Amino acid sequence: MTLDIEMPGMDGLQFLERLMRSRPMPVVMVSSLTAKGSEAALRALSLGALDCVEKPRFGATQSTLAHLAELLFELSTSSIAPRRDRLRPKKVPQADDFRWNGKTILIGASTGGVEALESVFSEFPENCPPTMVTQHMPENFLASFAVRLNAAVVPRVRLARDKMRVQQGEVVIAPGGHYHLHIDADEPFQTNLVTAPKRSGHRPSVDEMFLSAVPHASSIVAALLTGMGRDGAEGLRSLRNAGATTFGQDENTCVVYGMPRVAAVMGGVQEAVPLPKIATRLLRETSKPDSRVREVERE
Repeated sequence: MTLDIEMPGMDGLQFLERLMRSRPMPVVMVSSLTAKGSEAALRALSLGALDCVEKPRFGATQSTLAHLAELLFELSTSSIAPRRDRLRPKKVPQADDFRWNGKTILIGASTGGVEALESVFSEFPENCPPTMVTQHMPENFLASFAVRLNAAVVPRVRLARDKMRVQQGEVVIAPGGHYHLHIDADEPFQTNLVTAPKRSGHRPSVDEMFLSAVPHASSIVAALLTGMGRDGAEGLRSLRNAGATTFGQDENTCVVYGMPRVAAVMGGVQEAVPLPKIATRLLRETSKPDSRVREVERE
């Protein structure tokens, strides 16, 4: 179903909330407000919408309309994840339980990624490994998403800047717009914002981030989460072949099993992991042997 935020009588967010309580189904929010009303768009995602796109404007390109049509087709075959997969952890992991081994975490996501990332980072301690994220999302949504995520989880979350050195306890998100997020070839904890054409139809592109990290593969743990298409598949394979540890979200917990599926077919996924266990796997691979990383119980 497509749903406009600007509905007569009842706004789309109210309708969405009622719909998800009474008859959950895949919903894409389509509205002119999604370009400037990023808070409304993120609220829609938190209520259960699977994606938010800007209403095609007059003169919209054929590729824009084709992307919307492809998205709707993919989501028409998706099911809503059980509510238990969205539950918060009973207890936030303690910093004393985690001892970092020096490795960096990279995560790529697309459709369904907002909620998946919230789930993963809700289990990260305040001294988590330096973590870099590329999430497919319009530029004006990403700043609001970073602010919202920062308020919801223990690690510090912010948009990446050029030449930023990512510290332990920080999560940085690709800012999008004209830039891809790269990891510096000489400094594994430094971000570079690179102006380049779209890759796999996206900017920011997960492939761009993953491929830039290949020189540091032995100290990289990468995960490819839910999303439509194939962005990130080539990069994940290259990272794995170069010595990185790689995970893909499993089919049962993906909103759209696209990107992780292609990566698995290409041989880039070392292990398929259900969403509720991804944080634990990432933290175990980036912790010293004497760390006490446990799977978090959810309420």
